[in-house]
Amino acid sequence: MHGVMALHANGFDWDKGNRVKCEKHGLSVLAIEDLFTRPLGVLPDAAHSQGERRFRAIGRTERGRGVFIVFTLRRKGDEALVRPISARYMHKKEIQAYEEENPGLQDRPRGGGFR
Repeated sequence: MHGVMALHANGFDWDKGNRVKCEKHGLSVLAIEDLFTRPLGVLPDAAHSQGERRFRAIGRTERGRGVFIVFTLRRKGDEALVRPISARYMHKKEIQAYEEENPGLQDRPRGGGFR
């Protein structure tokens, strides 16, 4: 059973590396940042965490298209920032499989206090 996660961040941590990696899959920086203002299903990504905690999330764009995003939270001074690692659009079968593997996830209130 997965609990609901409350994420609170002050903004985003972008550099050339993560910007290029996310944009190569057709998602702009603005589209990715907008995802964090909407409900997200967020789970820890323990299998890929190497020295910092990573998270997997699924959400929907303003137009309803499913997106898979991997991110971490970083501290810079007194601020907690979301650092997107990768993001891509999901295929319909992927969304269905993810929701089947995580029952009830789509029915819970999710998201965080960004900005």
